[in-house]
Amino acid sequence: MKKLGIYEIKGGEILANPVISAGYQVLLSEGTVLQKEYIENLYDLGIREVYVWEENEKKSRQENRNESHKLAKKCRREIRNILENHIYQDNRDLQKLKETAAVIIEELLKEENITEKMLEMEVRNADIYEHSLSCCMLSIIMGMRLNFKPDVIHSIGIGCLLHDMGLRYISANYINVDIESMPESQKSEYKKHTVYGYSSIENENWLSDISKNMILYHHERLDGTGYPFHRKRTTKEISVISICDTFDEMICGIGCRQKKVYKAIEYLKSNKNTKFDSSIVDEFLKIIVVYPIGSYVLTNTGEIGMVIRQNDKFPERPVLRIIKDNGTKIYKGTTIDLLKENSVFIEDMINE
Repeated sequence: MKKLGIYEIKGGEILANPVISAGYQVLLSEGTVLQKEYIENLYDLGIREVYVWEENEKKSRQENRNESHKLAKKCRREIRNILENHIYQDNRDLQKLKETAAVIIEELLKEENITEKMLEMEVRNADIYEHSLSCCMLSIIMGMRLNFKPDVIHSIGIGCLLHDMGLRYISANYINVDIESMPESQKSEYKKHTVYGYSSIENENWLSDISKNMILYHHERLDGTGYPFHRKRTTKEISVISICDTFDEMICGIGCRQKKVYKAIEYLKSNKNTKFDSSIVDEFLKIIVVYPIGSYVLTNTGEIGMVIRQNDKFPERPVLRIIKDNGTKIYKGTTIDLLKENSVFIEDMINE
């Protein structure tokens, strides 16, 4: 990346860092394509320089972004078309999702250092097809991080794309509703979606046992509190999908009240070694951004800070710019790198 004076902007440059105002508001996010029309407005707001990607980086990143966006739309459309047209136990078209899973794996493998990148997930509206795609991508990346064999990773991919197919066979309202608050009849029906999905494909020879078991057991928990069978024993593949599925369900509100990303992460952390495999939760948390750039947080020392940069491999320890101090040692405008300041940590995420 390189630094440009505000009047060096010619238009078409891509921001490498977010533009932040003197009042600590994110004016333009990373990845924004700059326009010449922005110059005077930015200058009036006190912005004198920006960081942009150099030409070769810009082209590569823009192409990757466009291709990733196209791929996500294409995959989501295919998942929706296949599952919406699926009739119980008429599985002729479901095999096409094997190809979709293969394409997703191939595209993820093309991304440089994909297993080391931190992913900035966003709260979004509930959509079982987008949820299936998100769960698939998260689980595949986890499979790569855990050095699963290629055939196992492919089975994980197809299992994730099909894991919630049973939701199409129930009438219970599960959007932004906690299971335990459902009427007993709806709760019972909702918990059967894993069995409905499994029974629809259990005799399909083209689908591996790993994929089938992911559909049936992805809501089981290590402490026996899951469903449908309250099993306490599980496999690594089931552990991966149960963690990725739980996280993504929480941020989009499927079978639970929608929660912010950091709350979903807190839930996984608090249930390590009880409901979820501790080692896999730890690996998962290494790739998820807890506090997105531009978010506001409260520290244990009483300051309010805005996240301005992430620390690779340490998602819970970003760099903050203090916007409200507590009147003691730390002053407004100070930048704090939580990776270096071991005594300071984030207590909560707030709306500013």
